[in-house]
Amino acid sequence: MTDQLSRAAAPVLTMGGMIRASARSFAGREALVFPERRITYAGLDAAARSWAAAMIALGVQPGQHVGLFMPTCPQFIEAFYGIAMAGAVAVPINARYQSHELAYLVRDADLVVLVTAGKVAEGLDYRDRVRAALPSLAEADPARGLSLDEAPMLHTIISLDANGADGMLPVDEALALDEDTGAELIDRRIDDVDPEDIAMILYTSGTTANPKGALISHRAQVGNSRNLGKRYLCTADDKVWSPLPIFHIAGILPMTMILDLGGVYMTVPHFEAGQALAMLGAEGATIAYPSFVTIMQDLINHPTFKTTDLSRLRVMNSNFAVQPAWIKDAVVAAMPHTIQVGTYGLTEAAGTVSTSRLDDSFEVRTGRCGFPLEDWDMRIVDPETGRDCGPDERGEIVLRGPHMLKGYYNAPEKTAEAIRDGWFYTGDVGSVDAGGNVMFHGRTKDMLKVGGENVAAAEIESMLQTHPAVKLAQVVGIPDDRYVEVAAAFVELAEGSSADEAELIAHCKGKLAGFKIPRHVRMVTEWPMSTSKIQKFKLRAGLIEELGLG
Repeated sequence: MTDQLSRAAAPVLTMGGMIRASARSFAGREALVFPERRITYAGLDAAARSWAAAMIALGVQPGQHVGLFMPTCPQFIEAFYGIAMAGAVAVPINARYQSHELAYLVRDADLVVLVTAGKVAEGLDYRDRVRAALPSLAEADPARGLSLDEAPMLHTIISLDANGADGMLPVDEALALDEDTGAELIDRRIDDVDPEDIAMILYTSGTTANPKGALISHRAQVGNSRNLGKRYLCTADDKVWSPLPIFHIAGILPMTMILDLGGVYMTVPHFEAGQALAMLGAEGATIAYPSFVTIMQDLINHPTFKTTDLSRLRVMNSNFAVQPAWIKDAVVAAMPHTIQVGTYGLTEAAGTVSTSRLDDSFEVRTGRCGFPLEDWDMRIVDPETGRDCGPDERGEIVLRGPHMLKGYYNAPEKTAEAIRDGWFYTGDVGSVDAGGNVMFHGRTKDMLKVGGENVAAAEIESMLQTHPAVKLAQVVGIPDDRYVEVAAAFVELAEGSSADEAELIAHCKGKLAGFKIPRHVRMVTEWPMSTSKIQKFKLRAGLIEELGLG
């Protein structure tokens, strides 16, 4: 009896348990708001339970992996929490993945069930990508009990399209399987999940050919999200708006934060600045999570930005310390009442590691990436000597705490390389000032070695972005016979502006050391993207091919 009382009094640290607890406390309150649909906590709990029952009926065992391949939508979130309630592991898949990327992930993650969207727009049918990724699916029959050479563990594919396709189980039939699954069994599955169990596998990509799956525990995600809510002084009265994909940690983090508290999470299936601003104003968002430069640019450049009522927006995760200066100036002028905060985080840390304190000075909040959240230990380490760096010295960011990844799935060598003596080596270059505030300076792989000199790509990017015609700059290193490596820049120009390669190179001269000045500049109108990051390796490969340096 004592153990039961102790467990009941303990904070809920599992994803399924969190939704159940919030439904009991806030049943009739709105939990999720989409442009076309609103869902209460009771409704979310009921839908998640239906998905959990379907997983159980399909034979999914605790700890097995279930993939979610679709854009942000209500069904994604309902299935995500249903998988957690069933004790299984959710594997959110980047909705931009093409067939070869999907084929790799399905096999590498050992998926037993895959849930996918059908046709969501003209020319975009997720079933087409699934069929291309799993060619033997065309011969599969029946829809359940698949046996595919390409994916030995996969036994069921559920399609959100009512008609299904080629061996896929229509969602209505899948959810009808729950009829004989009692609430007691689902509650037992929820109760049997330990906070240290893996809740999800998030595949990260950007600098490597194949992504790697970060193992994130229930405790990591719920605990880190809860600490973020404490930092932002969140309550059940808050309404959090995020346009970030729900398959990305930066979407999952704020959603978990606010659903744990009984507030409202607002999002959009596909980011479009006009629709996003309309939601921000009409719904009275109190916290906004745009985070990334590309989203910020679209918001503040939209014609309705200046006329949108943002008076209730008290906190915005704008991260101005790593944005071009003109974005900061425009947003601050438009929202002088909003507290702008800086943030540093990554997938392997269940999202945010550091973010501003609301009473920090404006200069600190907009010039740094925040102060570490509760439960995080951080060091800045010289990557060559291993010594701890002093205040404002740059080195690799190294983390320790209960919210870091457990490792990378199916990748013991990558795990051993990243986690050493209990510390996670992030591969990020950072510094910490005397006040404990963090600054992000780029990736260690973004460090160029020009004639033996270390050069941070971020330093050159910042200089290029001071040119009035430059909207965004990205710098990579390319091979050079004399210096081994030299800088090359890719630039997106501001609308209506013009500049050429010679002008931008001249802009850097006299402001940067000669070895830091880019040797090549190429104009870009569309960036190669992963989930939310520009894929520099693709920029680099294209230029090397163009210059015949391969």
